[in-house]
Amino acid sequence: MLPRLARAHRRVLLPTPRALSTATAATVSAPAPLSAAELEALLRRDHYSAATRRFHSLLPLLSHPSLLLASALLLRRRSHPSAAPPPLPPPLPTTTAAPPSPTSHLRLLIPSRLKGRPLALPTLPLRLAILSAASALDAVFAPRAATFAYRARHAAIRYLRSIPNATWFFRAAIPRQPFGPRHVRHLLDAISGKIDDPGFLDYLRELFLSDAVTFELGGSELSRGLPQESDLTGTLLNIFFDPVDREVMAIREEVHKKNPRIKDESVLHTPVRVYAVRYLDEMMVVTTGSKMLTLEVRDRILAVLEKGLGVKVDRFGSSVHSAVSEKMEFLGMEFQAVPPSVLHPPMSEKAKRARKMYLKRKAAEAQELKNARETRRKKLGLKILNHLFKKVRRGHEFEFDFRIEDQVQQEFKGWAEETVVEYFKSQDHCRYWHRLFTSGDFLSLNRVRDQLPPTLVDSYDQLQEALNRFLMPRRGYDMTEEVERLEDEEDERQYEKRTVEDLTELKMRVNAPIELVRKAVKLAGFTNTMGRPRPIKLLLCLDDADIIKWYAGVGRRWLDFFCCCRNFKMVKIVVSYHLRFSCFLTLAEKHECTKRQAISHYTKDLKVTNEDGVPEVYFPTEREIKMMGDKNLSDPKPVDGALTMILVRLAVDETSHPCLAHFCAGTDTTLYRIRLLQNRLNVDPLNEKKWVQGLSAIHESLNKKCLPLCSMHASDLLLGKITLQDIDCTQFVDVV
Repeated sequence: MLPRLARAHRRVLLPTPRALSTATAATVSAPAPLSAAELEALLRRDHYSAATRRFHSLLPLLSHPSLLLASALLLRRRSHPSAAPPPLPPPLPTTTAAPPSPTSHLRLLIPSRLKGRPLALPTLPLRLAILSAASALDAVFAPRAATFAYRARHAAIRYLRSIPNATWFFRAAIPRQPFGPRHVRHLLDAISGKIDDPGFLDYLRELFLSDAVTFELGGSELSRGLPQESDLTGTLLNIFFDPVDREVMAIREEVHKKNPRIKDESVLHTPVRVYAVRYLDEMMVVTTGSKMLTLEVRDRILAVLEKGLGVKVDRFGSSVHSAVSEKMEFLGMEFQAVPPSVLHPPMSEKAKRARKMYLKRKAAEAQELKNARETRRKKLGLKILNHLFKKVRRGHEFEFDFRIEDQVQQEFKGWAEETVVEYFKSQDHCRYWHRLFTSGDFLSLNRVRDQLPPTLVDSYDQLQEALNRFLMPRRGYDMTEEVERLEDEEDERQYEKRTVEDLTELKMRVNAPIELVRKAVKLAGFTNTMGRPRPIKLLLCLDDADIIKWYAGVGRRWLDFFCCCRNFKMVKIVVSYHLRFSCFLTLAEKHECTKRQAISHYTKDLKVTNEDGVPEVYFPTEREIKMMGDKNLSDPKPVDGALTMILVRLAVDETSHPCLAHFCAGTDTTLYRIRLLQNRLNVDPLNEKKWVQGLSAIHESLNKKCLPLCSMHASDLLLGKITLQDIDCTQFVDVV
């Protein structure tokens, strides 16, 4: 069937010689970019074929070096947006070439195990074709995608965290199953409904038949930076699950019409709503209504999956759970609806006492600084007056170009007001002046008041009222008691507010699966059976900087991925203690010294000097980890690829191999051998009892493969800045 598809594909996609010669007459090898009018026309059904023009024009020319450079440009833009552009490619030849089939641009990697499955990896020209196809499909289907179909994990998690008053939730549990022919047929039918291009559809079908694009539904290998992933997978899954998204949108519209929101602010009303989040093949639905409504929503969604798309569904795993009393695992994290006081608990009595002591100490320090300023100011004023007095006595005259009386008057007025305010804050001073003003006053006698003018009597009465209001001390009155009373009233108001919120509101809590994290730490060899840090002897052959970089890559991946979780502090402890001291023990094992000596040499921040003798820090410091929080707006990759792979440096003298990183032409390279965790432990990643649930693994066919890398890309790969998807895995070097 492949030769027939290839012939049909050539018949549709092959350009004429005249068209090729016309294209090569220009300075650009690829077709001109689409104009604004053409992009606007993509939104219309009759003009969707314009999105595949660039794809068709690139296919016959994939073997030319200029297209390889164009692919490097596209890959660089995806991974390093700020990188400098390479030089312009040479012009294309005028000869025509037949469009290659995907089979001719695949390299088959055979695993070391006899029962292992081979892996077909696309070459760089085929990756360019796949990226072009993904761009064409995104231009057509992305504007019509549902708002809850996310392409980033953290964006989906932040939306789930903002859902109020969740009562029931469930997830569409899809067991592990290959994306087979029936799924491909549904997918191509959905694409053909919007794109009228038989050649483009035939090429997509050929990509699946040749295993150039292959993936599994319900697995844990999607969008994790693994080499077996395809750049087309995310786009195809969003198109494939579009009927499910449409059904959810229809359900939400029906529920919103039946349950409108009450606009009366005096009535506490929680409307019934349906919220949904889908990331690739994972989907979670949250409702604020009854359980019967949630069951009805679940049955409608599962019916579309099973009958409409032919996807097997785990009915038991798709059960409806209470959002308040149960936890739901989704996207590698745990979700549960809790009262607001759980997310923002009130201060304990110990914390309140500590805060009072802190504020008291800060106030005492501020008063000491103020007194010191006043003392210096008085001494300076006395020196100035003494100096002026001596000058005047000696008969000197002072001449000024400007008048300073106003400035001096303002300064003394401000000092006087501050002094008076501070003076009358004391109850003893007020009591003293009140006694002086009111003692022995004969104007309070009636026989004297009758003989005085009424104006004088009224003035006296007003003076007495002012004295009593500002200076008369209250019986048993103390400022500390007043402050405590105000604090108690504020605490009561806050308690009432928290109580009302806990009874009327629910918020979604996101937690990291800390038990799975600890199990992964133990599986990778960071800790022993007692949970204490231990060295990893496979890293002893690396340089000190590379050892620290590998630990830093794993630690930063974990910190970046779980930064939005409520129990992020537990992940910080794992990175700051288990990974850090495992690195110390590994360095101590390499240099045959004690842990104390290693800490003394590298410091707690794991500083290492580079070739120029400048100390550098790769592992996150304790202060940096302490200050980390939910402020990262990017979408980091999970830790799977960095945790399950170790690069072992080979002691060989041959360095003539070029760097295998995309768009890198460096020849000063070092050979590294890939060692995978599942092969070292002889564990099947599909066995959840021996493996970590939700932890994906690099394909076993890459185990013990050797790749030459320059110093920059080797450092980036160890630190987790790039993945094996940024490496040309089809050009591995065979080293015995």
